[in-house]
Amino acid sequence: MTFLNENLWDGNIFSGSWINSIGGDADVVSPSTGEVIGMVGIAEAEDVSLAARSATQAQRAWASRPYTERAAVLRRAGQLWEEHAAEIGDWLVREAGAIPAKAAVETTAAAQECYEAAALASRAIGGIIPSAESRMSLVRRRPVGLVGVISPFNAPLVLSIRSVAPALALGNGVILKPDVRTAVSGGIVVARIFEEAGLPDGVLHVLPGGVDVGEALVEDPNVRVISFTGSTAAGKRVGELASRHLKRAHLELGGNSALIVMPDADLDLAASAGAWGSFLHQGQICMTTGRHIVHKDILDSYLERLADKANRLPVGDPSTHEVALGPIIDERQRDKIHNLVLSSVEAGATLVAGGTYEDLFYRPTVLANVTQATPAYAQEVFGPVAPVISFSDEKEAIALANATEYGLSLGILSNDVMGAVALADQIPSGIVHINDQTVGDEALAPFGGVGASGTGSRFGGPEANVEAFTEAQWLTLQGAIQPHPF
Repeated sequence: MTFLNENLWDGNIFSGSWINSIGGDADVVSPSTGEVIGMVGIAEAEDVSLAARSATQAQRAWASRPYTERAAVLRRAGQLWEEHAAEIGDWLVREAGAIPAKAAVETTAAAQECYEAAALASRAIGGIIPSAESRMSLVRRRPVGLVGVISPFNAPLVLSIRSVAPALALGNGVILKPDVRTAVSGGIVVARIFEEAGLPDGVLHVLPGGVDVGEALVEDPNVRVISFTGSTAAGKRVGELASRHLKRAHLELGGNSALIVMPDADLDLAASAGAWGSFLHQGQICMTTGRHIVHKDILDSYLERLADKANRLPVGDPSTHEVALGPIIDERQRDKIHNLVLSSVEAGATLVAGGTYEDLFYRPTVLANVTQATPAYAQEVFGPVAPVISFSDEKEAIALANATEYGLSLGILSNDVMGAVALADQIPSGIVHINDQTVGDEALAPFGGVGASGTGSRFGGPEANVEAFTEAQWLTLQGAIQPHPF
């Protein structure tokens, strides 16, 4: 019997146990082949209400457990990710279209997220503060209670577990709503891991569903904090709904990240970094390099090298072939990508490589003669497209990098490291990589963007996670009741 054992979850949701959902079920379809590879239960708003009431009760007992017990569950979860990485990775390949190497990154990261969360359970979460009165004055962090997590399709495992694990470690209950397109690798696997790790029944619920389920999760009075990863448009809607109900929403949203290539950069290494930043996982990453800002003196050479890499990269079914790029998640996303490429060419951009597709397999694409108004440059493409624009001096590079509503990640390639840091200081961004491309993440690093990329660094690292998933409480202690004026 396999760890994921489809007999348990086929057509079901996880709400304390594996149960039939009110909303029926949906096929799990491989984007590479169109083959139905499983069936998941689909939740409805009523499922959210039932789960929230159940989780609220279970959370109180979970939070009262010794931190050693919570840490032990998280450590065991980390071990299970490692033990079952091959099976879980296979689902990421078949369901999410990840190449095996990218799937391995997700399972490794999932284990690390749980190990970091296990350490979080024993972290000092409070302190003594001065008081003008004759009393002891303390600030302590308390679990928020119930956390709603809404995760996307593109890195379904990492973008679920990075909120689920620390929220659980800090004593919260969690309701996870994964994207229906990756409900197994973004949801079912999380439920199975914690089920086997010994998490008490009812603390975690996994409810795949549509917009109605997400809205029900945001609006449910028992859910006190929302952790959302997705598009900026959807994030604005989540933030609006959350504010109406006076609850916090941590929003990690879209990006159109810039890679600045200075004239002294090694061109072969720069083109390799640029290709990785734009084409990894078919460009379906929030940190993807969406804008290549290249000094005019090296523009032609950089374009030549980048296009050569794009033309050589193999594209196909990652479950049967050794490829660099797998499929786009679905036809709607593929058509959005292609329309942006076509409209960019119509607006004057030159197609240097790619721009074609077969089924859901889109060729890595390079666009030259790009302006700031070029659609594929100005908008987040979320596909394997590398628009390249030139600059003459640092002032122009800064202006180009800043000419966006987003501020998630920034890469600068230069032999002058301190000069690159000084350049980065003039470009608002939640993440900066000197001499690397824009895609990078670690479990212990704060992650998040500014502007339209989100509400700040709310994921990763103990400080960010404690801030995200606990409430500050002021507590005072006196040896006896003091007299008062009346």
